[in-house]
Amino acid sequence: MGKRSMPETSEQAGPHRPVLLDEVLAAFAPLDGKRIVDGTFGAGGYSRALLEAGATVIGIDRDPSVQPFADALAAEFGNRFIFVPGTFSELDTLAAAHAPIDGVVLDIGVSSMQLDQAERGFSFMRDGPLDMRMSGAGESAADLVNGLETEQLANLLYAFGEERKSRRIAQFITAAREIAPIQSTLELARIIEKAIGRKPGDAHPATRSFQALRIAVNAEFEQLVGALFAAERLLGEGGRLVVVSFHSLEDRIVKRFLDPDKGGPAQSRHLPQVVGEPRRWVEVAKARKAGAAELGRNPRARSAILRAATRSAIEARPVSLSGLSVPKVREA
Repeated sequence: MGKRSMPETSEQAGPHRPVLLDEVLAAFAPLDGKRIVDGTFGAGGYSRALLEAGATVIGIDRDPSVQPFADALAAEFGNRFIFVPGTFSELDTLAAAHAPIDGVVLDIGVSSMQLDQAERGFSFMRDGPLDMRMSGAGESAADLVNGLETEQLANLLYAFGEERKSRRIAQFITAAREIAPIQSTLELARIIEKAIGRKPGDAHPATRSFQALRIAVNAEFEQLVGALFAAERLLGEGGRLVVVSFHSLEDRIVKRFLDPDKGGPAQSRHLPQVVGEPRRWVEVAKARKAGAAELGRNPRARSAILRAATRSAIEARPVSLSGLSVPKVREA
């Protein structure tokens, strides 16, 4: 299976619409009186719907640009909405003062709001600085594109973007930056298109490379793993975790976290059976995707996958990448 990636849209795409919203609400129902952590607040789409359904919501986000959306919800819903700036990998610490918590929802990856802001540098369809930092701190995509050795860059594009033509792309990038540093999104997109071409009907040739750079800049896989274990620490027995992801690399991590047996080797019936660890998550629901009606309203929903599970009474595990199939960049 190839990766799934949130598609980009035109400038006329309209306002941000949270994907699989009905399914998210159903996973927590009934919501009246419950306390839910929205660990990826964004434009507040999930938070608003949860609040309207009667929940109290603690919103968390590391992107400073979401503050106006948080302020609007606080003004409308009063003390039923609390916003805490920070990374969702620390959601248990950030939400501790508002416990007990009944559920956690995570919408993984870049939001349509970020894609639509050219100045953020996430989009290969809109010209802007080659940035991609969700928090505005640390190394930017331009730092990686202009600073990594050719083989290091190729390995990053392959591991985080599943880009099969990563070496050719890296070679073209290296050649281009010898003339002048690569500073803009459209400049990089043109270099990638020149390197591997573009067939009618196919996704934009820069899709996978931009995904890889964004994941690397924001340490997204490490953040995701941290958030999953933080939710496991935060939620008590009966608490619900709902995760919406947008490509197979993320979804595989979530699936194996909720059901560790999915990541283990098959056991031979001729050998003594290995007893697995006690299950921290039960009632693990089958993956859900958007239906035809939602796809008609919101093309970005086509790549979304929702997984949900209920917390058991077994104490939380220590953080470990073992068995989660977290992609690693091969050393040059």
